[in-house]
Amino acid sequence: MAAVRVRVWDLPTRLFHWALTLCVIGSIASINIGGNAVEWHFRFGYAILTLLLFRLLWGFVGPRYARFASFAPNPLAAWRYLRGRAAAGLGHNPLGALSVYALLLSLAVQAGTGLFASDAIIFDGPLRPLVSGETGDWLTAVHKVNKIILIVLVVLHLLAIAWYAIVRKQRLVGPMIVGDKLVEDARMPAPAAADGARERMRALVLLVVCALVVWALVTKLV
Repeated sequence: MAAVRVRVWDLPTRLFHWALTLCVIGSIASINIGGNAVEWHFRFGYAILTLLLFRLLWGFVGPRYARFASFAPNPLAAWRYLRGRAAAGLGHNPLGALSVYALLLSLAVQAGTGLFASDAIIFDGPLRPLVSGETGDWLTAVHKVNKIILIVLVVLHLLAIAWYAIVRKQRLVGPMIVGDKLVEDARMPAPAAADGARERMRALVLLVVCALVVWALVTKLV
């Protein structure tokens, strides 16, 4: 049985993944550098918020494997997958799906609370004036605690990638770069994800709309 390549991750999904990765790294680096770099921490946060909003919409209107319906969170399925009693499928496996949802939720909490957070010295989130001091302090505390949770989730994500590469001999990074996965049974090829000009133009329009929404949110509400 000859292996065939099947498009699984469309270009917008791949660009989202790597752009989000760079923004998270930039956000962590800039806040640890401190000083004027904190302004970049906010910029990275706005970019993360834009990307998350895009991913939310893309999860409903994107191609097959980008849609949330293709990897609905199911702890029971994840447990069966860990025990070798559930198939992985072409997209996110049941365990990977839980990881994706956890990361997206943690990032959403981090970006959302950051809009109201304060370092109690110079920098305030753009929406800080909209809440009371007590509420702002609580959101700042959530922002700080969730930062640790997010880092833990990222580390677990990286360890899982390494485990799949070393133990199961499955390369997860490559398909997220080129978009294709190898399917061994060429007689029954899995359905490929749409990844043409129409999908890419739709993604571009969505991204622009999301960027405008975030821009309006952080500049026009206060």
